[in-house]
Amino acid sequence: MTGTDSGGAGGAGRGTDGNERTFAALPPAQGRAFAQTWWGRAWLKALEDTALDLGQLKKGRKQARDGAVGAVSVRPGRITAVVRDRDGTAHRSDVLLQQLSTEEWDRFLDMVVERAGHIAALLDRDMPPHLVEEAASAGVELLPGIGDLEPECACDAWDLCLHTAALCYQVARLLDEDPFVLLLMRGRGERQLLDELQVRSARAARTRRGPAGGEDAGEGSGDEGADGSAGIRADEAFAARDILPPLPPPPPVPQEPGLPPSLDTEAAPPPGIDADALEFLAADAAGRALRLLVDALSAGHERQPLDRELTPGQDAVRLAASCGDPLIAVRLAEGTGRQRAELDLAVEAWRHGGAAALAVLEEEWQPEPEALARAKADLAGAWEDGERPQVRAGVAGRWTVVGADVQLRYGRDGRWWPYRKVRGRWGAAGPSAADPASALAGVGAGA
Repeated sequence: MTGTDSGGAGGAGRGTDGNERTFAALPPAQGRAFAQTWWGRAWLKALEDTALDLGQLKKGRKQARDGAVGAVSVRPGRITAVVRDRDGTAHRSDVLLQQLSTEEWDRFLDMVVERAGHIAALLDRDMPPHLVEEAASAGVELLPGIGDLEPECACDAWDLCLHTAALCYQVARLLDEDPFVLLLMRGRGERQLLDELQVRSARAARTRRGPAGGEDAGEGSGDEGADGSAGIRADEAFAARDILPPLPPPPPVPQEPGLPPSLDTEAAPPPGIDADALEFLAADAAGRALRLLVDALSAGHERQPLDRELTPGQDAVRLAASCGDPLIAVRLAEGTGRQRAELDLAVEAWRHGGAAALAVLEEEWQPEPEALARAKADLAGAWEDGERPQVRAGVAGRWTVVGADVQLRYGRDGRWWPYRKVRGRWGAAGPSAADPASALAGVGAGA
C-alpha cells in the first residue's frame, strides 16, 4: 500500500516523496536462514556489528523465527512493526536509518542511468555487488554500516532490544525479495525512482543523438510532455520491453490474517479520529480480506452468488458477532440506536444465518398465500394424528406452537426459521430449514 509520511528519520533527505509500503506479517521462518541474498546478509551484519548485547539478538531472532512480528511498515528513514512477547504483550518497535540527501540521490541516479544493466537488475529485484560498489565510489552508501541502525521501542530499552532485533531479522526477509525496500528506507519509493530513471534515460538518449541524429535535443524536440516534463519515444519504450522480468508466482495463502500497522505514533490523531476504533476496523478488514481470498481461490467460486453490500446496521451486527468484546458491543449498540439486549438478539440471529437471518428477526412482511398453504400441508403430513403440534398462525408468516415458547418464521429467502421466547423476547434458536417440520424438529418441538 502507499500512503503519506511527513516524518521519517532525521537528517538529510527528510520528508522526500512520502511513500509508504506495508507488508503483511510473514509466516514463521522455521528451518531457514533469514537472509538468502548477499545484501540481506549485509543488512544483518550491520545489525550484529552494532549490537552491544548478543543475548538480545539471539532472543530477537527466536521471536522473529516464531512469527511474533506483525505487519511491517516501511517508509523513508523508518521501519515499524508490532512485536509480541511470548505472553502476548505487544510492543511497537521502530528502527531508523539515515536517508540519502538530494545530492546523493542525484549521483546515484546518474550512475545507474550510465549502465543499462543496473536498471535491468533492479527491475529483476536484484542488487548486484558492482552496483553497490559503484554507488560507494560515487559517495553513496546504500547498505547500512556499524551504528547506522537506530532502534526505538515501546519497551523503553535504551539500546537494541529483542523487539527491534526481531524486526530487523524480519526485514532481512523482505529485502531478500525486493531491494527497493532498502531504497525506500533510504528515501525514495520504487515508483518515484523508476519515473526519475525514465526521465534521465530519455534526457541521456537525446544528448547522445544530438544534431547528427536529425533531431534537436533542445526546446521543441517532441520528447517533452505538455507540462514540460521529459518523456521517452514510443519505439524506445517498446524496445526496452524485454528487460522487464516475468511476473512472479502468486504467494501462498496465509494461514491467518496479519496484524495491521500500529497507530500508536508520536503524533496525536486528528480531531474526530478514534485510533482504537480504526485499529479494530483495520483488523476486521484484514480478516474479511483473507476470507474473500480463500473463497476466490476455492473451486466453483465463479458460480457462487455475490454477497450483497451490507447496510451500516447490518455491518454493526456482523462486527459484534465476530468480535465478542463486550465493550465494543456497547459502542456498536449505541452507534446503531439499539438497546444492548436488542443487539444480543441480532447477533444470535446473525450467527445462525447472516443477513438473511437478521432480516427475519427485524422485518415484517406478508408472504404469498400459496407458500403458506404449501407449508401447512407439509406440516400436517409430518406427524401422525394426535402427535402433530398445534400452531397458531400470526401476522407476517409467524406461526407460534400452542403450549410452547417456540415459533416459526418464514423468511424472504423461502426458508423457515425456528425461534424461542426467552425472558419475554423472541430470539433465533437455530439455522433455517426448507420446510416448517424440519425447522420445528431442530428445536425439539413436536418430538
